Amino acid sequence: EMEAKYTRKMQALRDEMDLRRKTEIHELEERKNTQISELVGNHEGAFGAIKNYYNDITAKNLTLINLLKEQVEDLKKKEAALEKEKAEVLLQNKELTEPLQEAKELVAELQKKLVHYNRDKEALMNSKAHLKVTQKELKDLQWEHEVLEQRFSKVQAERDELYQKFTKAINEVQQKTGFKNLLLERKLQGLLNVLEQKEVELSEVLAASSLDPSALSLVSNKLEDVLNSKNATIQDLQLQLARVCKAHNDMLQTFEAKLTSFGIPLDNLGFQPLSFPFLGQ
Repeated sequence: EMEAKYTRKMQALRDEMDLRRKTEIHELEERKNTQISELVGNHEGAFGAIKNYYNDITAKNLTLINLLKEQVEDLKKKEAALEKEKAEVLLQNKELTEPLQEAKELVAELQKKLVHYNRDKEALMNSKAHLKVTQKELKDLQWEHEVLEQRFSKVQAERDELYQKFTKAINEVQQKTGFKNLLLERKLQGLLNVLEQKEVELSEVLAASSLDPSALSLVSNKLEDVLNSKNATIQDLQLQLARVCKAHNDMLQTFEAKLTSFGIPLDNLGFQPLSFPFLGQ
């Protein structure tokens, strides 16, 4: 009974498990079929998209190929034209080889001339700069020359005026000095005559009056003092004349030095400056 009982339970359990298994299998199959349907739909969509994509690419490629074919044809035409031009250019190059060589030689010569031109240009620029400096120096020298000419004219006028004044003063001094010397000589001669006369008179008076030797010595001393005073006056006049002559000669040397410094020859003066001898010459 227990075995039959458990057999029945086992059979019931087995039936239940079979039913559950069948149910789960059916559910699995339904889920599988659903997923397969979804995957097939997805795959068909993706395949359609890929097909459309590659169809578009193929159409574009065909269009591009046709375009490239046309471009290739154009390029072939251009290549043929270029080959023809190349042949013409090669022919021209062959014809222009000799002129090209001549042109190269001319370019080399011109480059040498360009080097010399640059040197000459630099030298010209330096010369122009030096010329500007020289012109400026020339203008400065011309201005200085004009100033020196004006100064020279002024100095020449002053020289002429001073020479006239100096000549006039020298003549006056000579006249005055000569007149004074003449007067002094005459006065001295008169004084000597008077002295001789006084000495004679004094001798007579002394001989007549028999003066004391001390009184006679006093009178002689006074007379010597008078003579010494007159001699001193004569020497003073002679020294004044010597100073005037020396001042004249010094001024004459200064005048000649100034003329030499200004570059004026002494022969162009038109007169001979006077020179006075010193005392005793």
